[in-house]
Parts: sequence; structure tokens; C-alpha cells
Amino acid sequence: MAKMTFSNKGGRVAVSKKPLTTDTQKSVEDTVREMKNAAKAPGGEDYREKSLNIHGLVCGRCGRDFSGVNRQLLTVHHRDGNHHNNPADGSNWENLCVYCHEDVHSREVLAEYLGGNSSSRDVNLVYGETASAGESSLLAQKLRQALQKKT
Repeated sequence: MAKMTFSNKGGRVAVSKKPLTTDTQKSVEDTVREMKNAAKAPGGEDYREKSLNIHGLVCGRCGRDFSGVNRQLLTVHHRDGNHHNNPADGSNWENLCVYCHEDVHSREVLAEYLGGNSSSRDVNLVYGETASAGESSLLAQKLRQALQKKT
């Protein structure tokens, strides 16, 4: 790309194109680096690293330890489901491996499908304790019905 300058001499507009010098041109690597830095979360919003520092490189559910080599398999789960709720003390975060994190969210989807808007923390689908001893959870009831139809 050339640098263009305009001048008005004697009532005429003169345009001169000068090639950019190599000193002012940026390399592709520099441009990509600047774009990556601009895309990073602003200061104070990188809650993943904060959570890893606070809670350590351990899954909060299965207890699996992670090292620097496989730390990308450790994710941060927001306990209340609000990704904008990021307190500095980490009280809304839970480090989970990708497998446990997927399990938590799939249980929430299953709970919504089977029983309305209940979250997995509110209802234990199969072996849940209920108000009366004779009641079973919704999934247990559906499993019994399916087994009865089969026999």
C-alpha cells in the first residue's frame, strides 16, 4: 500500500504516491499478535486463570489432578449458571474436567426435559430423596414404567 499526499499548487490538485518504507510496515506476525492481544478479555475478566489459581488444577467432582501438559482439559463451571457473575473470591466457580462439566450440563438438560425447570442440583433424578418415603424421582418412575411395558 502506498502513502498518498495531496497538495494544492496553482489551483490544481497534485497527488503523489510514495511507497511505504519497510520501517513503517508491520510484519504479518506483528499484526496477528496485535489482533490476539486486542481480542483478549480486558484486565480482571480472565476468570479461568483466577479460578485455576484459587482452586488448583483438580477437578471438583472426580478429583482428577491436572498438570501443565493437560490443563486445557480443566474448565470453569459457573455454579449459578450466570457467566457474568465472576466474584473475585471465586465463590461462583468450580473447576471441572471437560467430562464432568459435560455431565453437569447434560443432567441439567435432562432434568428440564423430564420435570420442567428443575436444575440438577435441586433434583436427583434417579435416587433422589423426596418429601415422603414412598415417592420416587421422576426418572425412576419413568424407568419403572418402561420396564413394565417391556415385560
